[in-house]
This record gives sequence, C-alpha cells and structure tokens, in this order.
Amino acid sequence: MKIRLIAVGAIASLALAGCATSPGYSNSGNYGGNYGGNSGNYDNGYNQNRCSDCGIVTRINTVASGRTAPTATGAILGGLVGAVAGHEISDHTGGSKGNQNIAAVAGAVGGALAGNKIQQNVTGNSYDIQVRMDDGRVIMVNQKDLGGIRENTYVRVVNGRVVLR
Repeated sequence: MKIRLIAVGAIASLALAGCATSPGYSNSGNYGGNYGGNSGNYDNGYNQNRCSDCGIVTRINTVASGRTAPTATGAILGGLVGAVAGHEISDHTGGSKGNQNIAAVAGAVGGALAGNKIQQNVTGNSYDIQVRMDDGRVIMVNQKDLGGIRENTYVRVVNGRVVLR
C-alpha cells in the first residue's frame, strides 16, 4: 500500500514539474552582439507581451439546440441506473444488507445528478462567440456555457474554447 502511495506521489510530482514555467529571457545581456545596428534590441516592433491567442469578444449569439426531452427524464433514468449499480457493487464486494441499501441510495442520488446534467448538456442552448483577435483575425467559437464572458471582454481562445483572460 505504501509503495502505491509513493508511486502516485512521484507521478503527480513529475506531472506538476512538467507544468512549471521556465524563467523569462531578456535582451538585457545583449547576447549575440549588435546585429542590424539596434544595440541589442531585437524587438523590431514586435510587442513581446502580446498574446497570440487573445482578443476581444465582439458578439455573442444564442443558438437553440432544437432538442427536447420531458422534464426530469435524465434524472429519473440516471437514478435508476445508479441505484442498481450501487446495489450490485455493494453486493459483489461482500457488503451487508444495510450497506447494500445505503449504496443503492447513494448510487441513485449520484445517478440522478449525473443524468440531469447530461440532459441539460444535450438539450441546452449553445453560444456562438465572435472574437476579434489581437492580430486582426476574427474567429467564431461555439460553446455550451459563457462562464462570465460578455461582449467587449478580453478573452483567450484555448483548445477551441473561449475563456476569460
């Protein structure tokens, strides 16, 4: 058991170390001499602090999904599946009758919450978010939630999603 805990800790440490940022580099040391007569300033008009995947939200449109389902269908189906799964897992792991009942109730609650969320994701509206990027491009991203994004907010586009900067 201790070996597993140590292995998990080592893997987590390596994963976090991979996420660490490297120290910034600057031209203050004037590396490489004086090329082009710019006295070590290699900026050449390019703003080093510019974000290549950032921009301003110019428009947000709500897109109706067109999908409907009766109210609470996801919660009911999820609750049933969760109750059966909780009871069966407790039964196969040697739980007493009381533990099986508790596991069934916990499974029903968890399944109902998950089923309700799945139904909302499938039948809910989405948003077309238009972003004018810092480099002048205009892109359109469709996503399910706004997460606090409004028109005229400065955002970043990461992995096909618009997030607050």
